[in-house]
Amino acid sequence: MSPRPGPIDVHAHWLPQELFGLAPGSPLPALADRDGELYLGELPLSIATEAMSDVNRVLADTDTAGLGSRVLSAPPFAFPVASADGVDDFVGEFNEALEKVCRDNTDRLLGLGLVSLHDPATARKQIEAMASSSVIRGIAVPPLLGATSFDTDPMREILTAAAQNNLAVLVHPMQLPRPEWTSYYLANLIGNPVESATAAAALTLGGVLDALPALRIVLVHGGGCAPSIVGRWQHGWDRRADVRSGNGRPPREAFADLWFDTLTHDVAALELLRAQSDPTHLMCGSDYPFDMGTHDPLWLPRAAGIDDTALESNARAFLGLDPPADYALDAASPSRISW
Repeated sequence: MSPRPGPIDVHAHWLPQELFGLAPGSPLPALADRDGELYLGELPLSIATEAMSDVNRVLADTDTAGLGSRVLSAPPFAFPVASADGVDDFVGEFNEALEKVCRDNTDRLLGLGLVSLHDPATARKQIEAMASSSVIRGIAVPPLLGATSFDTDPMREILTAAAQNNLAVLVHPMQLPRPEWTSYYLANLIGNPVESATAAAALTLGGVLDALPALRIVLVHGGGCAPSIVGRWQHGWDRRADVRSGNGRPPREAFADLWFDTLTHDVAALELLRAQSDPTHLMCGSDYPFDMGTHDPLWLPRAAGIDDTALESNARAFLGLDPPADYALDAASPSRISW
């Protein structure tokens, strides 16, 4: 299969209403539809319910945003972060529903499935099943599982299985609460960028990217605050043996292996990200349909001088898709991009 030509939004969320109860053992209350608006327990999310769950609404909003296609993944509050009875069933139901909506709209929608995070053996079987799908192109995971990240098991084992099965990985923060972040939405405004930076540190300083050279892993929200502090990591790596204990490359070098979406909310921040990363690893992201996302995900990369063709080609490479036919270099068009 091949999505419709045009920029691909790799960071968009979807959850069918039959799974609004969330994964078994979830620390969060169930989702609910109240007069067309989505609530998490008693908390209003400022999201139209149909934008999260109705595929026709998702497709209409995709067209309005000027996108060729969208990659759907579960919202972070649906991640199966607890080891509880019934988690495997929840994961299976989500992946089956995601496969169906993407297969019904093969030129418009792709998916990133869920895995049983606490059980690497089961996660590997789920990944192997997804690897046979043409529309499920990877998995979505949180940056932290309890007090651990990707440099330790079980998350490191899950990344290994994804890399071995040629599946992409999207990392989305969970907005974990801390007592000093109870006001002003700081659990999101500060917490999410810190979670993403923690994942980036685990991947680079932990030697994960060196051990798994085939791994394609994207940090959303432009990698959080990681681009602004990778220089600090490099200084620590140069000066301290404990920072080098992960037996990886210098963090500046490893950082170039990471992928990022362009949802930085600021042109200067996106320009910094581009300077610190590999520009061929930058992709369009919207965080649809959340209020911290954007309905116009192409404005920011365009403002930073990243054109739609680059966004599409980068996303296709990340997702393991063939390039569009008109990207092939031929004698009649020697200036075309060569793949």
